[in-house]
Amino acid sequence: MPQDLPGLYFDAEKNRYFPIKSNIPGAPSSRNSSSSTGVQNSPPQSKQAKYGESQMAAKVVKMLHIRELCGNSITCNKKKVNFQEQYQKIQISKPTIWKFYETAGLFDAALEHVYVDILTQDGVTKSEILLTGGVDRTFCFYEVGRFGLRQIPALRRTPDLLQTPDIEKQTALLKSPGMLSGPTSAFVRMHSNVSCVKIPGNYYPQATDVNSSVSHALITTLGSEASGGSVFMMNLSEPLDYSSGFEMMSEKIDNISRFKSTVWTADINSDGSRAVIGTNVGVALVHIESGRKTWICHSKSDVLSLQFDCSGNIVLCGLRNGAIVTIDARQKPDSLLPRHQIPFPSLKTSESVCGRGQKRDKRLFEIKGNVYQSRTVFMPSSVSCLAALKLYDQYFLASSMDGMVRLYDHRLTQRGPVQFYEGNVNSHTRIQFGVDPSERYFMSGGEDFCLRLWNIKSGEILYEDKFMTSVPSVVCWARGSRERNTRPGNHLPGAWVASREELFYVNIS
Repeated sequence: MPQDLPGLYFDAEKNRYFPIKSNIPGAPSSRNSSSSTGVQNSPPQSKQAKYGESQMAAKVVKMLHIRELCGNSITCNKKKVNFQEQYQKIQISKPTIWKFYETAGLFDAALEHVYVDILTQDGVTKSEILLTGGVDRTFCFYEVGRFGLRQIPALRRTPDLLQTPDIEKQTALLKSPGMLSGPTSAFVRMHSNVSCVKIPGNYYPQATDVNSSVSHALITTLGSEASGGSVFMMNLSEPLDYSSGFEMMSEKIDNISRFKSTVWTADINSDGSRAVIGTNVGVALVHIESGRKTWICHSKSDVLSLQFDCSGNIVLCGLRNGAIVTIDARQKPDSLLPRHQIPFPSLKTSESVCGRGQKRDKRLFEIKGNVYQSRTVFMPSSVSCLAALKLYDQYFLASSMDGMVRLYDHRLTQRGPVQFYEGNVNSHTRIQFGVDPSERYFMSGGEDFCLRLWNIKSGEILYEDKFMTSVPSVVCWARGSRERNTRPGNHLPGAWVASREELFYVNIS
């Protein structure tokens, strides 16, 4: 039997759906039918909610009607679009927001979502874990979605439904991320603020890869006036034992490298064997097993963001002076680094390449390393975040501290960005945006406390709302869950968003 669709009826003879434009002739009115069957009317809703629901329903009904007539390719805003993509835009524009109270200062510096094995009374089980770092020097982990830790003291936070626009509350409750829980003793007070938490680049479990797990995580600390930053490795190959508490955490975390400089950021390659560390004096390559450190770049401008490409041989580096340089990480130990003098773009070039014509002086900046000088591009201000796309390995996203976000193609860097993303608000904050696993969308916070979501391909802003009391500085897309891993591989998961005051889960599925 064909499925009932709102606003449509199915004609068995013609084997298709038709929109219901008015009451079917001869059918009783809604008032008579409800009274005759004894069904009571639903409780009244606000005019705004009714208007939003009717507006969204009208869009869906119109799209379904067009699809019945024209197939999967429909016309929207005088353009040919895909029905599924257009319907997904409607879903994304109405996300469900969950808020975890009393989480201030725990997630605002670094956040990663992984699967690990946990030792329980019933044996070893796989669970979702949030690895978190705060600016108050704490590093800890929290389990998501299960009511565990029954026998030991634990921090437990149940999410509250913040808003459910145009979605029934009962449906939204089924999509809750679940309780957030963690042992009160399972945290480590680092020597300085946590600056970054990373996992190997190949860890992205698909819908059919339920048993995928990560072997270790990389943790970096910023450093202080007394000492520089450090690089730590947390062993996740063996099950976590909650009952051990602090001892378990201290045994699993090893300091593999120390620096005399400030450590701003880091990234780890796909197999987890090497890491690149961005500091205020350049970029160092660290071998995870041995801890051996090799400098692959020296710069007088701080490296605030960096990332390996898909090959693991090339590193994208975003500098405080606005430059984005491409460095070959295949460097022989103790070999001399070649010196490059790269000119800042002139005012004329700045107008065509940077888009807004911000003035720059004609000085040169010096950098040492195996730099692909022809691939160097400039952002209008300090580079805040970089993200190399894996499915389209020639492209990367970059944001700067003036709010600009752009998409670049390695093959066309001299022509400037291939896409601009308007609407972001920033002036000086290091804000980390997040790219969803399908690499169709990315999400970022702004200094206006708003959260925004863009379509990478079109540049269209799909969602924008202000529901926080501080800057959402970290975004981490969930890499699926036990429930989501049973769904199709193209399912779009939600994202974890952290600010100084709160932790949120944004469900846009």
